[in-house]
Order: sequence, then C-alpha cells, then structure tokens
Amino acid sequence: MIEKKSKFIASVCPCKTEEEALEFLKTVRSEYPDATHNVYAYIIDENNIYRYSDDGEPGGTAGMPVLDMIRKEGIVDVCVVVTRYFGGTLLGTGGLVHAYGASARQGLMEAGIITKCLCNVVSVNVDYAMSGKIRYKIDNEKLILENTDYGNDVVFYVCCPIEETQNFLEEVVDLTNGKAHCAVTEQKYIDI
Repeated sequence: MIEKKSKFIASVCPCKTEEEALEFLKTVRSEYPDATHNVYAYIIDENNIYRYSDDGEPGGTAGMPVLDMIRKEGIVDVCVVVTRYFGGTLLGTGGLVHAYGASARQGLMEAGIITKCLCNVVSVNVDYAMSGKIRYKIDNEKLILENTDYGNDVVFYVCCPIEETQNFLEEVVDLTNGKAHCAVTEQKYIDI
C-alpha cells in the first residue's frame, strides 16, 4: 500500500507461541533491513497473550491499529508485521492509524484465514467387505480421513466435527447393519 509516498508492506504468519511470533518478527526485520519502521502486533490464543509495538512511530498510531484489526477480524494465533518505508511526507496521527490498520487488514485478507474446528477423532473398525462403503461415505461427506490401519480388519480414523459426531456414528451403524465398531479416541482442532 502506498500512502503519500510512504510504502507499507504487511507480512502475516500463523504463530502458536510467543516465541514463534518473535522469530517471525526477526525474519521480517532481516528481510527489510533498511525499512524505517517494522510495526507489529500478535495474539496468541493460549494464555491470551497479545503484544504490539509502534517501533518508533508516535505512541498508539501504529501497533495498536494493527492489533485492533486482528481483533476486529476475530483472529488468534497470528503475527502481523507492517513495514514502512518513509516517503518524505508526514501522515499525521490519523493518517498513520489509517495506513497501518488498512495495511494490516489487507495483509490478513491476502494471507487467507484458517478456520479451526474442534473435532472428535472417531475410529471405525469394519471388515474388509464393508470398508468400501465406509470409505465412500468418508469421501462423499468430505470428512477428514486422518489414518487407515489395515490388519485383520480395516480401521478408519475419521475427524468429525463435534456437533456432527453422533449423527455420523448412527449413520455408520445403519450403513453396516450394526457390524462396525466405533469409538471416539480423542478431540483436536483441525484446520478447515
């Protein structure tokens, strides 16, 4: 983004820890060593950690608008760094707030947002004769097949959204005339 000859570049990275966010910041700083400012903000969901820095811009005009944009979009586990190359014209407080916020928003939209869904991992144990039906169901319903074990029987490990698990279990029992053995083995977040 160009604002009164100043160039703003947004860099976005998913980060699960504060260490990952700081490492990303270090990477961006080394990528743009001659930049006037590398303003950043990050939110880490675990322990509700958030930080921001104006990196030499007037207080509250750079890092806070970036943080506010992350919050407004409802995103967590992300670090956004907005790099500025000064173009010779002062933008003023309002201009800085607008430029940093707009750059952060554009960077987030271009990076794409990963939605996470809490899922049950369901093991479905069937004999080989029934495995084709189960595989067809998994593929057609766009469920996530995490793993398949082939032994005396076939065991499918299927990631199923929590709210759909009971329905999935009932459908598998119906599909196999009660011959499938199903169990919820764990819960985890899956990227959608």
